[in-house]
Amino acid sequence: MKREIHAPHGSKLSCKGWHQEAALRMLMNNLDPDVAEEPDKLIVYGGSGRAARNWEAFDAIVKSLRELENDETLLVQSGKPVGIFRTHPYSPRVLIANSNLVANWATWEHFRELEKKGLMMYGQMTAGSWIYIGTQGILQGTYETFAEIARKRHNGSLAGTLTLTAGLGGMGGAQPLAVTMNNGVVIVVEVDEHRIQRRLETRYLDEMATDFDTAMQMAQSAMAAKK
Repeated sequence: MKREIHAPHGSKLSCKGWHQEAALRMLMNNLDPDVAEEPDKLIVYGGSGRAARNWEAFDAIVKSLRELENDETLLVQSGKPVGIFRTHPYSPRVLIANSNLVANWATWEHFRELEKKGLMMYGQMTAGSWIYIGTQGILQGTYETFAEIARKRHNGSLAGTLTLTAGLGGMGGAQPLAVTMNNGVVIVVEVDEHRIQRRLETRYLDEMATDFDTAMQMAQSAMAAKK
C-alpha cells in the first residue's frame, strides 16, 4: 500500500520534547513527496540515498522518537533503531551512524551483500541523517561553479552560451536553474520523464523537448535572444 509522509507543523508536540520532535519532523520532511525523489522506496536523493532502511525500520524510528524521554538517547545504525540509553538532558537525543564498514571490508561488493540481507543502507550525506533540504541545498554551489566559469571565460556572464549536461535528479536538477541564473542556455538530458516534469513544476526548468533537433532549435533561439 502506498504511504505518503508529511511532517507535523505548528507548535503542538507529538513527542515528549522539542529535540525529539525536531528529529521526527526532519525524518518525515525527508520523505515528503515534495522533497524526496522516490518516497515510496524511502529514497530521498542520489539514486539510493535512504532516510530509513525499510518501512518497518521507519515505523520503529518514529515510535522510538515519540516515546523517547528527555534524558535518553536513541541510537540509529544505517536507518534502523538499535538502542535507547539513559543519558542526560544535555546529551544528544539521537546518534546516527550510516554505512560504516571497517576498511578491509569497505567495498561496494561487501556493502551490497549486507544491503541485500537488510543489514545496511546507503544514507548519502543528508538522506540518512534526516537533514536534506531539497535541490535548493545544491543550487548555491552549482550556481557558483557556473559563475566562476563565466568570470574566467565569458566576461562574467554565460549569455549567448550553451551548456550541455545530464541528470535532473535531486542533485542534477539544480543545473538548469544554476545556468540560467548566470544568463546562459542549457540542454539537460534526462531519461526519466517524471524527473523532467518535477523540475518544470518547480520552475528549475523552462521547457521540455522529446527529440534532439527540437531541443537544439529551442536552445539556438534562446541563445540568439540571450534569454
